Amino acid sequence: MNIKMVSKETNVSADTIRYYERIGLIPPVKRNENGVRDFDDEDLRWIAFSRCMRDAGMPIEALIEYLQLFRIGDSTIQARVDLLREQRNDLQDRIDVMQHALDRLNFKIENYQSHMVAAEKKLKPFE
Repeated sequence: MNIKMVSKETNVSADTIRYYERIGLIPPVKRNENGVRDFDDEDLRWIAFSRCMRDAGMPIEALIEYLQLFRIGDSTIQARVDLLREQRNDLQDRIDVMQHALDRLNFKIENYQSHMVAAEKKLKPFE
């Protein structure tokens, strides 16, 4: 398959696929006699795996580290699990920050007249 077909099949842009290959999220793709990438099922599995990890919130840098551990082999299974846990904790921290911001914004909306109007009246107008 060429990159256009793979992009359609995986719903991942051709630019993203090239980027994934360049930074090592997917192995180098074989090329035909004209130098055009020729994707096979294994390549599709790698693209799907990388997208799945990204969709789970895994940053590129962490995914690169994860794949480096994967390439070493089974002796790194615990390190990979630890990395996933670390990423989960980071994601939970970001969710908590966003939830706090959402709670504050909801409070401001629900109490606009008593809270926001009163606070705005204490501000000096722009000159």
